[in-house]
Amino acid sequence: MVAHALGTFLSGEAHTVSKMRQISTLKDNAFSSGRESSLHSAIKNWYFLEGDKLEAKVDDFIVDIVRGDLLIEIQIANFSAIKPKLLRLLNEHKVRLVYPIPKEKWIIHRSTVTGEASGKRRSPKKGRLSDLFSELIRIPTLFSKGNLSVEVLMIEAEEVWCNDGRGSWRRKGASIEDRKLIRVLERRIFEHKTDFLKVLPKDLPDPFSNRNLAKSLGISVNQSRKMTYSLRKMGTITHVGKNGNQMLFARSSTVF
Repeated sequence: MVAHALGTFLSGEAHTVSKMRQISTLKDNAFSSGRESSLHSAIKNWYFLEGDKLEAKVDDFIVDIVRGDLLIEIQIANFSAIKPKLLRLLNEHKVRLVYPIPKEKWIIHRSTVTGEASGKRRSPKKGRLSDLFSELIRIPTLFSKGNLSVEVLMIEAEEVWCNDGRGSWRRKGASIEDRKLIRVLERRIFEHKTDFLKVLPKDLPDPFSNRNLAKSLGISVNQSRKMTYSLRKMGTITHVGKNGNQMLFARSSTVF
């Protein structure tokens, strides 16, 4: 099979940002509250349109942006943290969850002694649309309410690493001190749960296994399992049997 790059968005409502908008850092960000990360503040700044309400109170919650009857929440990571809030808001409101994925990332090291930044380098890791499912596995049943949509922003970002010896062994002990937005490269909106079916390659066999999906997209089997789990919980694909020890799935014919 020919590998499909999820970063190249499929048909539907996908559209590329025609003009790459440069984003200021936190100190220049008019919307920074001092409580948010630089990345969260910058995305809120980028997303804001005239007429929007910022940090508005809705049903005892503070919502990032209110645009007419649409509530917009920007979530950098950990969809579990926002799940209780979504459960309440989705009963009466349409909510859009905005999630950034670093398609391009730069690493900057900051010295704990001098405070100076040095050694800017491009990370070899490139984010892709399938990374969304690492978070969607936490909230797939919320799409049954019909009021939830998701917008993915593929971004170029900086990560500032502090060499303090308290971080992950993968970063050789460096802690992530801050994340900053450089620009938004592409965006993709999933208005309805059936829109997620468009991330499945057209050349997938019917039915297909996690191994088929992983090979076609060029991702790990572990990541493809997260995709099929989320899609099954949404009701967009169904488990139709097994081939040896591999589960088989098919696009659901009863999705509405």
